[in-house]
Amino acid sequence: MKKSEAQKRIISLSEEIQKHNHLYHTLDKPEISDLKYDQLFNELLKLEAEFPDLMKPNSPTQRVGGEVLDSFEKVQHREVMLSLQNTYSLEEILDFEAKIQRQLGSEAPIEFFCSPKYDGVAIELVYEQGKLVRAITRGDGTTGENVISNIKTIQTIPHKLKTSRPPEQLDIRGEVLLFKNEFARINQEHQDRGLPTFANPRNAAAGTLRQLDSRIAAQRNLQMICYSLGYSEGIRFENHADFEKGVAKWGLPITPHTTEPVSLKSLAQICVGGNQVVDYYQAIGKLRHRLDFEIDGIVVKVNSFKTQRSLGFIARSPRWAFAAKFKPEQAETLIQDIQVQVGRTGALTPVAVMTPVSVGGVTISHATLHNQDEINRKDIRIGDTVLVHRAGDVIPEILEVLKEKRPKKSEPFQIPSHCPACGQESTQLEGEVVKRCLNSLCPAVAVESLKHFVSRGGMNVDKLGARLIETFFEAGLVRTFSDIYRLSFDQIIALERQGERSAQNLLNSIEKSKKTQLHRLIFAMGIRFVGEQTARTLALHFKDIHSFLNTDKERLVAIPDIGPKVAQSVMTSLSDKKFHEEVEALLALGVTSEVILAPTNDKQSLANLSFVVTGTLPIPRNEVQDMIRHAGGSVGSSVSKKTSVLVAGENAGSKLEKAEKLGVEIWSWDDLNSKIQ
Repeated sequence: MKKSEAQKRIISLSEEIQKHNHLYHTLDKPEISDLKYDQLFNELLKLEAEFPDLMKPNSPTQRVGGEVLDSFEKVQHREVMLSLQNTYSLEEILDFEAKIQRQLGSEAPIEFFCSPKYDGVAIELVYEQGKLVRAITRGDGTTGENVISNIKTIQTIPHKLKTSRPPEQLDIRGEVLLFKNEFARINQEHQDRGLPTFANPRNAAAGTLRQLDSRIAAQRNLQMICYSLGYSEGIRFENHADFEKGVAKWGLPITPHTTEPVSLKSLAQICVGGNQVVDYYQAIGKLRHRLDFEIDGIVVKVNSFKTQRSLGFIARSPRWAFAAKFKPEQAETLIQDIQVQVGRTGALTPVAVMTPVSVGGVTISHATLHNQDEINRKDIRIGDTVLVHRAGDVIPEILEVLKEKRPKKSEPFQIPSHCPACGQESTQLEGEVVKRCLNSLCPAVAVESLKHFVSRGGMNVDKLGARLIETFFEAGLVRTFSDIYRLSFDQIIALERQGERSAQNLLNSIEKSKKTQLHRLIFAMGIRFVGEQTARTLALHFKDIHSFLNTDKERLVAIPDIGPKVAQSVMTSLSDKKFHEEVEALLALGVTSEVILAPTNDKQSLANLSFVVTGTLPIPRNEVQDMIRHAGGSVGSSVSKKTSVLVAGENAGSKLEKAEKLGVEIWSWDDLNSKIQ
C-alpha cells in the first residue's frame, strides 16, 4: 500500500474505531460485533507499525477504554488499567508462548494462569487499611468514575477485608456482571412497564453502575468477580494463583468453582505450556452456555509476577497476557422484509427483518444492513435465507446469503429514492456511501435530532427518553430543541401514562439540564462530524457560545485537530439562520454554558514554546494539553523541527524516537510540572 493510501485508511479506521469506542464504553450501545471491532483495530495496528510516522498521539491504539462521564467524581487510577490483545486463533495461543520464550531467552514451558473472559464492566476496588473507600470504572485507563455507592450494593463485596492485618493500600480489579436470570427478569420488568429493554447483560450492568440512584443498583443484584491486582502497599504475592487464594481469604469474590461435567474443577486453572492452554480454551468453550453469566473467551496470563514485570508492556497492553476469544456462532434464518430507517443526519439505513432465530442463546429478528453498497456487496434480498452470527456480540450481522435457497422470482433490493418518512427525494452526497434526506423539516430527522440533543453526552436530560421524545413530537409539543424548555406540567400530565410525579420529575430534569458545559451544548446541537471530543476542543478554544457562533472557516482550520472537513461542516451549520435562532432561543429560556478550564498560570512560563504530548501520563492527555495552553504554550499533534518540547510518558513510541533524531527537547511529567509551578 502506498503511503498516501495508508494515511487515508488510518484516518478512516481511527474515526470508525473512536466512534465505536464511544458507543461501547460511554453510551453502552455498541453497534458492531467484537470480532468486527477487533478486525478494525488489528488492521490499524498493522498500518501504524508499517508507517509509524503516520500514527497520531490520539490514535485508538494508544488509548484504553472510553470517556469519563461528568455525572460522577473523577478519580485517577494509581496504576493505569490496560487492555488486552485479542486473538481468535488456536495457533496464536501457541505462538504467544513461543514469543514469551524468545523474550525471556528460555525454551522452558511457561506457566500460565487461565480464567474465563467475563463479559461485564471492569471495576477497580480501592481499599485503605482494609476499608473499601472507592470503586473506579476503567474510564480512559488513567481516570475513571467513582461509582462506590452502586458498588456497595453488591452483597459479595466486603466493605472491610476479613483480616486483622490488612495491607495499607490495595487496589483490586475485576468484572461486574449481571447474571443471565437476573438480566431476563429486568428486561421482562422493563417490557411490562413500556421501558426500553437492554441489549445484553453487559449493557445492563454498565447502565446500572451509572445510575445516580443507588437504590436502582440495589434492586438489580449485580455480582463481581475479582481477577487482578493493581497498586498495593504492605502485601506481596509471588504469582497470580497466590493472589487469588490470598484475596479469597479476605472475603473477595474470585473465579468460581464449577460442578459442570467437564474436565475442570474450577473455572480458573494453571496451564503449563501452550498445549494445555488450548485444552483449557476448548473445555471452557463447551461449558460457556451452561454458565450463569456471559463470557466471550478466556484470559491467559503469565502466572509469575516477577516474569510479568520483566516482560513489561507495549502501547496499551501487557506483553504477558492476552485474550483468546470464541468465534461468533451462526444460525440460519429468513429475511422477511427490509425496512429503511431515517437517522438524525438524514441517513437512510436499511434494516433486515428476519424470522426470529436463537444465536448464542439470544433470539434475534433484525440486522442492520448499513447502506446500499453493503447490500450490493452481499447481494441481500427480501426472501433470502441467510447466515447470521452473534456470539457475545450485541448487534446481529448477516454473514452470508445462501443463494442456493433463494426464491426464483427474487429481485435485488434498492433503497428507495425518496425518504420513507417525509417523501422528499433522497441524495447521496459526494464521497459518502449512504443516501440522506436533506429535508430539514423531515419528522424522522427531527425526532432523532431531539434524541441526540437530550442524550447523555449532550444536554443530559436523563428523564427524557426516546419514547417520550416520540410522544411529545407526535402530540405537537416538541418540534425544536427549545420546545423542550417550554414544556409545562399541564401539557405533560395530559399525555397517556404520565402521572403527576413522573411529570414533575421530568420538569426537574429539564430544569437541571439548563446549566451545562459549553462542549455539551455544542455537541447537542448535532453538527455533523462534531463528536464529544471535537466539541470539547471547540469549547476550549472559543470560551463562549457567541464567539463560536461568529467564527469563520479560517479560524476553525487553525485550531489543532480541526480539519477542513469538520470546519466545513461547522460552517454549514453556522451559516443557517435557524441554527442561530435556536441557540438564542435556548439562551433566552435560561440555558447557560460554561467552559471547564484548568487554573490559568499567571506566569505564562511556557510562552512561545510549542509542545507535543505522547505516551501514558498520570492524567488524560487532553488535560495535559490544557495545562500547557494555560501556561502560555501551544500544542501540536506531530513532532517536527518546529517542536520545542516533547512531553513523554510511558510507552512513548515513535514520537519519542523522532524527537531524539531531530534534537527536540524531551520532558518527563515531573519536568513539565516543575516548569509550570
